[in-house]
Amino acid sequence: MNIIDTIIPEVKIIEPAVFGDARGFFFESFNEQKFQAATHVNLPFVQDNHSRSSKGVLRGLHYQIERAQGKLVRVVSGAVIDVAVDLRRSSPTFKQWVAVELSADNHRQLWVPPGFGHGFVVISDTADFLYKTTDYWFKEHERAVRWDDPTLAVDWGYTGEVSLSAKDMDAPYLVDAELFE
Repeated sequence: MNIIDTIIPEVKIIEPAVFGDARGFFFESFNEQKFQAATHVNLPFVQDNHSRSSKGVLRGLHYQIERAQGKLVRVVSGAVIDVAVDLRRSSPTFKQWVAVELSADNHRQLWVPPGFGHGFVVISDTADFLYKTTDYWFKEHERAVRWDDPTLAVDWGYTGEVSLSAKDMDAPYLVDAELFE
C-alpha cells in the first residue's frame, strides 16, 4: 500500500499493491490494520455504499452535520474526478479542496475525513463508485454545498454538461451553509 499526501494533510490518496498477470489482477481493497498503520486513522467503518452513474453525473458536495462521516472511496468500473473540501471553520485548510481521478484502472482510493464535503463527477460512460463510511447515513443530518460555489472554485476537471439531482441543484452556497466549527 502506498499513501500519497495531498495539499490537505488529512486527505490521503491510497494506492493498493496490485498483483496482476495475463489472467487478471488481485489486490486487497481494505485491511483495517494496514489502513490504520498507514493513515493513523482509527475510526470504525460501519456502512458500505455503492452507486452507479452515467457520464456527466455530478454528486455533491455532500456531508453530514453532527454525525460527520469519514469516507474511504474507490471506483470499480469507469472513472470519476473525486473531490474533498474542508468545511471545518477552525481548520487552517478551511475551504481548500483536493481533486483526484479515481478509476477502475488506477485502483486508487481516497480517504475523506469527517468534516469534509465530498462529491464526484463521472468522466467515463458509466462508473460504479464504492464507499465505506465511519457513521451511518441520517437524513436529518444530511447537508450539501453547491458544487459550483465561486468561493470554493473547485476545478472538477470536466468540461461537459453536468447532470444534477434536485437536492444538488438547490444546495446552498457556502456562505449560507451549515458548516463544522
